[in-house]
Amino acid sequence: MLTMLKLTPVMILMALAACNGGGAPGSTFLSIATGGTGGVYYPYGGGLAKVLNDSIPGVRASAEVTAASVDNLKLIRDGKADVAFALADTVADAAKGRGAFEGAPVPVVSLAVLYSNYTHLVTLTSSGITSVADLRGKTVSTGSPGSGTEVIAFRVLRAAGLNPDADITKQGLGASESAGALKDGKVDAFFWSGGLPTAAVQDLSHSPGITVRMVPTGDLVAALQRDHGALYFPLEVPPAAYPGVTSPVSVVGVANVLVVNRSMPEQLAYDITRVLFEKQPELAGIHPEARKLSLDTATKGSPTDFHPGALRYYAERGIR
Repeated sequence: MLTMLKLTPVMILMALAACNGGGAPGSTFLSIATGGTGGVYYPYGGGLAKVLNDSIPGVRASAEVTAASVDNLKLIRDGKADVAFALADTVADAAKGRGAFEGAPVPVVSLAVLYSNYTHLVTLTSSGITSVADLRGKTVSTGSPGSGTEVIAFRVLRAAGLNPDADITKQGLGASESAGALKDGKVDAFFWSGGLPTAAVQDLSHSPGITVRMVPTGDLVAALQRDHGALYFPLEVPPAAYPGVTSPVSVVGVANVLVVNRSMPEQLAYDITRVLFEKQPELAGIHPEARKLSLDTATKGSPTDFHPGALRYYAERGIR
């Protein structure tokens, strides 16, 4: 059972959003699809729900725990979520009806490109694993089924010449569960696609007797770009991002996008985009990745069109 002490910061955030979202007649209810509690989407989404409730009359938003990108986009498609966080490569698959969305494309459009995800491949220094190729024969968590992490993990493994179905023993765990499994010796390594810092990795790296290693994946970017396009790019995890990371680690990067269904009313999409930027300092106080939200980058790197409401906001701010 999770303790109240551990959940307090996030639960307070979610409670504030819920309290502001009472159920008055004529309210517009917004479900924000995020991710697991150990990642970045969940606190970021909880903060977004709060600022929307505080700033847009009649809007009652709440952030929902999900399996993340793939599931989020299916929720958008099926009308079960109104706003979603998702990885750009998964958004591209959803818009084109391929991969997990084969035969059922999603009418998805973007509001903003938020920040970049770092492909974490986490192990212990005692494991002897120093490259993706070293995962052969190991037990590896490749992320929750229905997550963007799972999509990237499989692609990274294949780019390194490994068959995810034959060359490793797969475990489908979220960030928090993966960290716990590594700590307990139930997996040898795990993938996680997330911002810096990711709470689950940070907590693991502070565990007594644990020294984590971030395995580089950046050497596989060229192969990923060849096979899947320019949605992937190199990033560096900086020294001291987590205890045990003492030098830069080159990894695969991919953008995070805030998306909605194309059918969302223009004024509502405009207002959500406007509040996102107007309340950025408040969001940055909830998670540091919100500091990276910028008008200079919000319209760059989206794999799908922008909603007309978002485009109207950007035009007003001189972004074309």
